Amino acid sequence: MQWIDGAIEYLRGSIIYGITMDIGDVFEIIIIAFLVYYILVWMKATRAWLLLKGLLVIGAFLLLAYMTDMSTIVWLARNVLGFAMVALIVVLQPELRHALENLGRRNFLPSAIFSDSARREQEIFSEKTINEITKACVEMGKMKTGALIVIEQKESLKDYERTGIEVDGIVTSQLLINIFEHNTPLHDGAVIIRENRVTSATCYLPLSDNLDLSKDLGTRHRAGVGISEVTDSLTVIVSEETGKISLAYGGVLERGLNAEQLKERLQVTLNNKTSEDRSTRKRKWRGRRKVKAK
Repeated sequence: MQWIDGAIEYLRGSIIYGITMDIGDVFEIIIIAFLVYYILVWMKATRAWLLLKGLLVIGAFLLLAYMTDMSTIVWLARNVLGFAMVALIVVLQPELRHALENLGRRNFLPSAIFSDSARREQEIFSEKTINEITKACVEMGKMKTGALIVIEQKESLKDYERTGIEVDGIVTSQLLINIFEHNTPLHDGAVIIRENRVTSATCYLPLSDNLDLSKDLGTRHRAGVGISEVTDSLTVIVSEETGKISLAYGGVLERGLNAEQLKERLQVTLNNKTSEDRSTRKRKWRGRRKVKAK
């Protein structure tokens, strides 16, 4: 058959190409393999993975049509392919935007080039602020008061602050507890903390569409993970149903923390901001993907 002859010819060409390969071709193959692997890993945690499965089914059908000489279907596929690529980009627009944001957050250039980034690199949260956040979360956990606290690091959260109400107060446990108290004007939404101050409350955050997250997680937890996916912020979540404390960083959620564990995570993440420390922390956080029972 024609397709068998084509496959044999392709294999012969591959053998000849393998003999004539040089070091540049080897590096090119490695780079392409890495890019394909990175894309598949990225797609695994998004809706694009389901879309890929659908495309594989369509591709298998078209291959079968080509092998059985279904010329009309093959002709239609060739003419629709151009429009399909544009439609694919439109459908995957949110996922592509997140992927480009993640690429842009990588430190390819020295931070000293950007004066604001260089300044913020030297800023740390005070021990008092960490203690106040920990105390507030523990107290709210005992009372089963839901809370969502987003702590800004290098990347600005001003776009999300605009969705809330300005507060601009020093971080204290009393302030945080009062904000999230039931039936108060500011309890609904997220609180954003910059340096050692509460800047805004009732802020709206993007929800995570990570398919690996537990189905029993509510909007508060998905918002906490969502903001940690698109920024380098650290998010503390207190469950209104169970009172348990969770922490979201780099798109990873760690649940069921006690006071000592929460304080330790805040100290390590907020007060060690070199590139080497951040990469080490992310590996540690990825290693905690086995989430504790809620």
